[in-house]
Amino acid sequence: QVQLVESGGGLVQAGDSLRLSCAASGRIFEFYTMGWFRQAPGKEREFVATIDRSGNRIFYADSVKARFTISRDNAKNMAYLQMNSLRPEDTAVYYCASDSRVWPFDQYNYWGQGTQVTVSS
Repeated sequence: QVQLVESGGGLVQAGDSLRLSCAASGRIFEFYTMGWFRQAPGKEREFVATIDRSGNRIFYADSVKARFTISRDNAKNMAYLQMNSLRPEDTAVYYCASDSRVWPFDQYNYWGQGTQVTVSS
């Protein structure tokens, strides 16, 4: 069984920063690829960023490139999303996801429950 627990969300003002964390537990090989997604009210869930176990393969959605940074600490089974220069349009529930496969693939196997990020203007 794999469990992903996100934390670090909150209410901030435009231009502020937040750091989301994702704590993973279970079978380590299932954390090979980790990613962040988000879902805004009334919209479909969208890809934000992904990172492989080595940290050498990192990809971002164009909407967050140069503002967000994904990272991981394999020793702690943690993944992070540093979000800078936040905008109101970044408001969403942010989800952590993991999979044993090498990205890209269609659907991550494991998902967290999400953490709310609200950016006021």
